[in-house]
This record gives sequence, C-alpha cells and structure tokens, in this order.
Amino acid sequence: MGKWYEGTGPEEDVVISSRIRIARNVQDYRFPQEMGIEESENLTQEVLNGVKNIPNNDNYKFIRIGNLSPVERMVYIEEHLISPGLVQNIDKGSFLLREDENISIMINEEDHIRIQVLLPGLNLEKGWQFCDEIDDYLENSIDYAFHEDFGYLTACPTNVGTGLRASAMVHIPSLTMTGHINSLVQGLNKIGLTVRGIYGEGTEAVGNLYQISNQTTLGEKEERIIEKLKSVIYQIIERERDIRNSLLSKKRIEIEDMIMRSLGILKYSRKISSKEAMKHLSNVRLGMEMGIIKDMDFKSISKLMIDVQPAGIQKNKEQNMSKAERDIERAILIRKSI
Repeated sequence: MGKWYEGTGPEEDVVISSRIRIARNVQDYRFPQEMGIEESENLTQEVLNGVKNIPNNDNYKFIRIGNLSPVERMVYIEEHLISPGLVQNIDKGSFLLREDENISIMINEEDHIRIQVLLPGLNLEKGWQFCDEIDDYLENSIDYAFHEDFGYLTACPTNVGTGLRASAMVHIPSLTMTGHINSLVQGLNKIGLTVRGIYGEGTEAVGNLYQISNQTTLGEKEERIIEKLKSVIYQIIERERDIRNSLLSKKRIEIEDMIMRSLGILKYSRKISSKEAMKHLSNVRLGMEMGIIKDMDFKSISKLMIDVQPAGIQKNKEQNMSKAERDIERAILIRKSI
C-alpha cells in the first residue's frame, strides 16, 4: 500500500477516505493533560515497548512533536496523519508512523494511545481489521484501563466503551449546492452520527468535503458501529449520485459552465488562496465524477487537495512563506499539476 491519497478504493467517486481510530489508556497513569513530563516519558516508553510486539515494527518511525517545526506539524495534520489535538502537547506528544503512512499511533494526545488507520475509498472493515490487530499486539504487554461495565476508559466520556471512532470523508458537492446538506446533518444527528469538517471536530468543511462518523461508543459492538456507518454512507452515496444525474439532466449547461470555469481558473491563475483552490478543485472533481472531465484521475485531485494547503506549500518549497507568497506558489503548483 502507498499513501492513502495516492491509492484507489471502493466508491471513490464519493468517498475520499475511511478512517478508523480507537482510544486507549494505560492503567495507573494519569490522563495526558494531568501528567508531568517524567510520567509522560514513562508512559511513552511503555507504549514503545508494546510496539515491539507488532510484526515488522521496524517499519514504524517514532516522531516527537517537540522535535518538529510548526510547519512540519501542520503538514502531518493536513495529510490527516495526526490530529490537531496532538500538536497542542508539544512537551508530551509523539507518534509512530508506518512507512506507508496508512497507520499512525499517537501517544499523549487527549488519551494515552490513539491508533489510527486511514485508507482510500470506502474501506471501513479493512481499516477496523488493521486497527484491531495492532490493538491486540499492544495489549499483550500494556495493561489498558478497562471497566467491566463501561468498557475502555477514556479522557472524554463520549469515547468510553469501545473507544472507537469510525469515519468516512465524503465529497458531496451536489448535496451541498442543492441545500440538501442541512437536512442530511439533522437526520444523521438523530441516529447517532455526526458531520464534521475536513480536519474533524470544530473544523470547517471546505471543498465540499465532510467527515461523517459515529457519536456513540458505549453499548454497541465495534462491528455494529461500523456496519451502521457503512449502511448510512451507502445511502449518502446513492443520494449524491442521484442528485448529480438530476443536475446533469435539468441544468447541464450551467453545471458544465461552472466546472469548466473552475478548470480555467486553476489552469491560468497567477495567485490563489487555499480556500479558493479547494472550491475549484471540488468543482473539477465533480466534473470527473459526472464524466464531463475525462483526462484526469481522482488520485491527482486528492493529492492536490493535500498539497495546496498552507503547510504543504511551504514543505514543497522547503521554506517559510507569507500568505501572499503561498498564494503565488500555490497557483504555480496547480498549473504544473493540471
């Protein structure tokens, strides 16, 4: 496997990626926000010892947040490899990243351990399989904080139980532009699912990208949580495709004009902000999904949606840049890529 955004997966015309994340804590340690540096170091070492049980553990690179520059930290967030919360713990936070970047193990985020698997397309069961296997290997030597009635104990009560967050990042421009997104959000909330922005809780949805995930972790088995989410995602996929077909049937000229204007802006702009770039990349992707644009692939657009972010632009140039400089460099990058 390669990086998640360089791969292909089931239902990729709507589902960009699938993520499985489980939260675990170690018995007899305080939660990260309460522990001191020495205690956090002891906890980190215990987790690293547990990782030695994982087959091919030498494929994992250990990275301390405190050893990264601010730009490097943001690059990992923009690539969805770590959470925004982890970089807040500069003195205590660290993570292990597998060579293919599909699996990361965060240490001392909100919880002691957060195992994350990220795969392209609708791949929830496969993600859970990988995550469950790693969890079992760690549990061979780590004494998890577990309650017979409540399940796995976590820093936030909403994660108690399975500690599982399953989510799919979906590209649903047709639902958004027709106003159906509001009723979708309300409907999902009623059945225990939630809609978040591109980087999770408290973040903005840009480029018509949304993360849909479970809210309930207590009282349901992991397989049932994933089955329920997958069933809903399939309904969203069907609805998005139906609206696309309806738009093509009733407003083809207007849709084609919007898509081709976006393509022209991306091809010829001399400066462009990340938010504007995401808007037009979303429209171009919609054109690909509708069959209007045929000479591009989903992988190239998914990669661009990562590369045009502020830290990604600076990483590409290997230098800190002002916003104006980033806007110019972003336009150059897009012109070269499209």
